[in-house]
This record gives sequence, C-alpha cells and structure tokens, in this order.
Amino acid sequence: MIDSQPTVPAFRATTRALLLGDRIDVAGLERADAISTSPLAFHVGQNGKVALYRFGVAVMVGLTPLEEEDVLAGLKGRVVGARLRKEDEIATLLIGEAEDRVVTGGQIALRDLSNERFLVFSDALAKSVALGRDEREVNSVFDKVEPLANVLGKHGRPMRDRREMLRLIGQALGVQHRVSGRVAVDDKPDVLWDRPDLERLYARLEDEYELKERGQTLQRKLDVIVETVRVLTDIIDADRSSFMEAAIVLMILAELGLSLFQIVFFRGH
Repeated sequence: MIDSQPTVPAFRATTRALLLGDRIDVAGLERADAISTSPLAFHVGQNGKVALYRFGVAVMVGLTPLEEEDVLAGLKGRVVGARLRKEDEIATLLIGEAEDRVVTGGQIALRDLSNERFLVFSDALAKSVALGRDEREVNSVFDKVEPLANVLGKHGRPMRDRREMLRLIGQALGVQHRVSGRVAVDDKPDVLWDRPDLERLYARLEDEYELKERGQTLQRKLDVIVETVRVLTDIIDADRSSFMEAAIVLMILAELGLSLFQIVFFRGH
C-alpha cells in the first residue's frame, strides 16, 4: 500500500538502473569488497554501491559522475549485445525513514542504506528496466506477426511473400528465446533467504513496478507469437509436402507418358 504521508528523510540518494546490453559477463570480476556474488555487488568510493546483473543491467547508487564512468569503462568488452543508446530507470531513495515503504511519486523510503536493502531494491529496479526492454522487443515482433494471423484468418492462406514470412518467424523465435531465458521475474533476490524481514519491502517494490503483471502480460504475448509461428510453420511444411507430392505425381505421369510413347513408336516400326 502506498503511504502518502512520508516523514522528513535524513537525506536523499538517487539510484540509477542502466541497461547496458543483453548480458554482462561478470566472470573474473570478483573482488574483496564484494557485497554479494549473485548478483555481483560491491562498494565504490566512500558511499557508492554497484550491482551487476547478468541480464545486462547495472544498478548504481551514491556514485559521482566520475565513479560511474570508471565502472562503465571497466565493463567494456564484458557486455554482450551492447547498446549504443543505454536506457535507464531512476529512483529516489529517502534514507532514514521510520519504516521501509514506497511513498507518493514512486520514491522508496528506507530505514538505512544497508547492503541488504540495497540488494532488495536494486533487484526490483533492475528487473523493471529489463522488462521494459523485453516489452519493446516483444511488441515490435507482435506488431509484425499479428497481420500474418489476420491474413490467414481472412484468406485461409498465409501471405504470399514466404521469405518475409520466414524472416518474421525467425525474429519471433529469436525474441522468444532471449526473453524466456533472460529475466526470472518470479525469482526473489537471494538476500531474502537471510533477511526474511525484508520480504515486505520487496513485495511493495514488486507492486510499485508491477513486475508480476508485466511479466504475465509479456508471457501471454509470447504465447500468442509462438502459437502463430507454430501454425505458420505447419502451413509451410504442409505446402512443401503438397509441392513434393505434386512433383512426384508429375514425374510418374511423365514416365508413363514416355513409356507409352516408346511402345507406340516401336510398335509402328
């Protein structure tokens, strides 16, 4: 439930979840000041903290612009599918509140900026920005696949341009593969095993960013895409079978015709 009467915080901090690419390779980045290994999280400078998620997101809080640049520079060559335009999501933390909660305007009130609380809110923020990417990718393919289903329903046959249709099927399968194995929205952060008292904070963040609802909507669209692709693939396979059968029949008829011609020709001589 959103509390519209926050108390005056001791101080504010800005958290930034930055979408760097499809995946971050964190192997070999382990360090002595690590907060956690899954996700890989560590301290930066005097007050900064960073969490790196394998699905391509870095969450940073309390970093100066120079410290942020240093962190991103250290990740060069480790980001798979790096994006030229890095998308981000920003949240304001109110540190020093009486209880953990989400206040009006989407601000996150925390009792303190402990490592455990950092891991809890960074998990929700990272999933939110990653879901935004997946939603855009799925919507893009959905908008292209939907007309194929409409053509099939209207004319009883798929579109004539089979190369284009196969290309869209390939895109749909690629998105389905990437999205289904990328962000486990239903998985809670590991830190909750040791700190069950932070379950309520995570539940409130889940509601604020609508993680479950967005994940379910994404899965429904993926199901529609996959089912449409399956039907179109079956039609292509059936058309190929029909073509092969017709070719075989024509070859048999041609062979029979040649045999009859030879019989008539030799009988006439």
